[in-house]
Amino acid sequence: MKKVAKRALITVTAIGAVIAVGLATTTIVNAVASGVEADRIEPYGETVSVDGHDMNVAISGDGPETIVLLPGFGTPSPVIDFEPLVDDLAADHRVVVVEPFGYGLSDGTDRSRTTENIVSEVHEALRSLDIDSYVLMGHSIAGIYGIEFAHRYPDEVRAFVGIDTSVPRQPHVDTVFPTGLMGAAKNLGLVRLLTAFGGTDDGESPSSAEAREQMMLLTNRNSLGPTYLDEMSHIRTNFADAIGSTFPQDLPLLLFVVAENETTPEWLSLHDEQAATVADGTVVPLDGEHYLHHTHSTEIADGFRSWEEARDFSGD
Repeated sequence: MKKVAKRALITVTAIGAVIAVGLATTTIVNAVASGVEADRIEPYGETVSVDGHDMNVAISGDGPETIVLLPGFGTPSPVIDFEPLVDDLAADHRVVVVEPFGYGLSDGTDRSRTTENIVSEVHEALRSLDIDSYVLMGHSIAGIYGIEFAHRYPDEVRAFVGIDTSVPRQPHVDTVFPTGLMGAAKNLGLVRLLTAFGGTDDGESPSSAEAREQMMLLTNRNSLGPTYLDEMSHIRTNFADAIGSTFPQDLPLLLFVVAENETTPEWLSLHDEQAATVADGTVVPLDGEHYLHHTHSTEIADGFRSWEEARDFSGD
């Protein structure tokens, strides 16, 4: 019996040693790879100072109307993510893509990722650029931030355009994420390892190979970083705080929405209800997945133009 126990102890110790060596290796590889990849990230846009940190903003095109684009949660590079849509809209609009702290080339921050803080920081970036009249357009969780934005700066936001945006009463947003474990997994290099085994982009992305490579580099840098994880930890409370809120009743609202959401069958009706809370609300169902701007950028841009032409959003 003693021999069996001794052998078991030796086996457990050996396994522990292998795991320890493996984790030490993945940690070192991750640190080295992160340093190498940092030198391969190509700069774009321009930076403005917000709360003592650099926030990255990219401005394209020119026109009588300015569109400010806000990303969905955790987008590694909003500028690259929105590229096909920006290329289309910038033909006759000034398009501003803001990369909030923790996104793209922007710095991280220790400031809590509440809706209030995120909105005030983005607005500070716009104010630094003398942008004070615009159509606010956003993807996913930008629908929650957009409500706060429209109420706080009603003299600036002329309309809101959603790309499969979140709504306050949507289900499945009360999850408590294990952010501590997720951060540890990133630091230990396990996330990079899983990503490597998970394969690469299948080539269906509308972006170029170079853009996809840059997105991968920024994914490795930003995903599961401290700022990312803090925003993730606030998703539940940010949605809870938004319950009962609506866009201003006089704000024109255009919502491009996935027509059939298998996970949330009531998805389209939730957006119909949201559009009904304003005097001028329009919902455009589109067949596709959550990232509609990847596969339907032309329909979104053309649909926005047609909708815009029926209204007067031209700058003063």
